[in-house]
Amino acid sequence: MNAWGKPPDPSPSTDSHLSPAVRILCTAVSSREVIVPLKALPAPRDTFARPMRDLRISVMDRCNFRCPYCMPRETYHEQYRFLGSHERLSFDEIVRLARLFVQLGVRKLRLTGGEPLLRANLPDLVGDLTTIAGVEDVALTTNGVLLARYASELKAAGLKRVTVSLDSLDAGVFARMSGGFGGVDEVLAGIEQARRAELTPVKINAVVQRGVNDHTVLELVERFRGTGVIVRFIEYMDVGNRNQWRSELVVPSKELAERIGRRWPLAALEPGYRGEVARRYAFTDGAGEVGFISSVSQPFCGDCSRARLSSDGALYTCLFATHGTSLRDALRGGASDDALLELIRGVWLQRADRYSELRASRHAAPHEQRKVEMFYIGG
Repeated sequence: MNAWGKPPDPSPSTDSHLSPAVRILCTAVSSREVIVPLKALPAPRDTFARPMRDLRISVMDRCNFRCPYCMPRETYHEQYRFLGSHERLSFDEIVRLARLFVQLGVRKLRLTGGEPLLRANLPDLVGDLTTIAGVEDVALTTNGVLLARYASELKAAGLKRVTVSLDSLDAGVFARMSGGFGGVDEVLAGIEQARRAELTPVKINAVVQRGVNDHTVLELVERFRGTGVIVRFIEYMDVGNRNQWRSELVVPSKELAERIGRRWPLAALEPGYRGEVARRYAFTDGAGEVGFISSVSQPFCGDCSRARLSSDGALYTCLFATHGTSLRDALRGGASDDALLELIRGVWLQRADRYSELRASRHAAPHEQRKVEMFYIGG
């Protein structure tokens, strides 16, 4: 079998079915032909010359929280129809697609949801993804409620690190922002178990809304300073179509940084790599760092290298996208790896997303297009 899952053809004159982007060498070894790729597919760049380096894979559209800014309870109630198991990509389908994305330049994989830990046997998928040559990092984003149960198993499967969503340590505020599900103690237990399992650095993402949880920011910073856990504050964004977003509810990162800096002096850090979404600051007393993700006040579209795969196999090129491209239909329709590569590559080459840079004009438009919901493709 060759690298594309096809049996070797003994006749070199029948190579015409291979992609012209790939040159191959056929060498007879022990009466078998070994197909050796001589040249990888050229990594595509979108219309703004942005490469594809990160793939966020939603493995589950369901969630055990009902955060108002993502899955408001009044919409996603008990009668809401989520995807059936047959509609979601299987683990084999996810791994096959991940291999193809890696051929096109992806180096980092992140498993998301909904809540990814609701997907049965998730460590098995992690183990398969970590065996893909070229993958440098496999990470997970979770609300943390189930993390204590699975952290050690995920680490053993090869998971590198986790990011936990935790908007406040105040029990009342937490309940309001989770839709009344889960508890702070469960999330803290998950974070501690992740630290013990060395799924590090553990990062905490906190979405900040003015008048809701902005008064609890310092408490969150104080709790994790000096522990190795990195807290990152995310500006409240207009994801999806149902969170009733208003610009006056956004607390700009600059304001938060000044507030935190008055309590614990901060020094700006250089980005760890091109396209890093968080602006990082170190505590000058050596007690770690804090980050700010400023999609509203300081958009970072220009360096965005993230592709997103929904749990039913649709490819999206932006968190705020209005449409996606089904890879599942091509997969289940019998498409070859070469055909899938060309499909993915073609989508990325046409990518022109820069929603956050155009947010104001989009909201001013008389008929704003409906965006994909965040729970469907992951944050």
